[in-house]
Amino acid sequence: MPFDPLDAAPASAISDGSRNESVFTYLNPEIRKRLVAEGKLVRIDRLGRPISSADGPPEGEIAINILGPIPLPVELRGVATTVQWYATVRSTELTKVEELARDLRARGGQELFSALASSMAVNSCLVSGDVRRAENPLVRVHSSCLTGDVFGSQRCECGPQLAAALARIDADPAGGMVIYMSGHEGRGIGLWAKAATYLLQDGGEDTYEANRSLGLPDDSRDFSDAAALLHYFMGGRPFRLLTNNPKKIADLAAFGLKNVTPVKHVAGVSTWNRRYLAAKRDWGHRLSEQDFDQS
Repeated sequence: MPFDPLDAAPASAISDGSRNESVFTYLNPEIRKRLVAEGKLVRIDRLGRPISSADGPPEGEIAINILGPIPLPVELRGVATTVQWYATVRSTELTKVEELARDLRARGGQELFSALASSMAVNSCLVSGDVRRAENPLVRVHSSCLTGDVFGSQRCECGPQLAAALARIDADPAGGMVIYMSGHEGRGIGLWAKAATYLLQDGGEDTYEANRSLGLPDDSRDFSDAAALLHYFMGGRPFRLLTNNPKKIADLAAFGLKNVTPVKHVAGVSTWNRRYLAAKRDWGHRLSEQDFDQS
């Protein structure tokens, strides 16, 4: 039966291995029904179209559950605003998870972190203004970075980029949204492997060389969930994307999002991360020497 994190299951269900019980235990069924009736819990397909929470998508297609909006006052690195928070999580099936595990073992487990994260991560949308009606709103698809976003690390520019995105969206007449991809830590390799790459970087490797030394891809992030959410909120309308990464534009275009204008987004440059940013530039990010002079 469907492996649905929105369906309730007793705690004992986690331990007995039955395919007929959900692993996650988020919502009481009666609360779930009430939220669906109130329009605060919806399910969409990969093109952002609402689908029945009972039927789900055809075999092999993804479905994303969206919970919200939830008013959320935010103060981050001096940026104070109020957004509407939507929590999102993908629906899948236990059989698919088991197939995935077998496939990962056959491939040596190199894509373990990104493959599991893409289907189980609880992502977030932080919405400012009326993005469903706004003309060409600002959007940031932000990959999670515990060290930068939470700890304030300067080894990367992620924390300042997140805060700057919120500030730019809040100040923009069209408003917009941040899609926070919680399963993207370390460009998809996960926090543990990311910590290992930091040690390799301290030994002289750049961020991409360190990934390769571990036998991991340069960038294994999956943007399919972000694309589905953008289809749902934007409905095919044009939007501006805060990014320096052409690959992100190309990945979203592959999921049918063509009316996207990239907007350069540089923040948090420091002596700690200039080498990291130079590696990004050499890998294809649209960054210049002048950008490295910002602080």
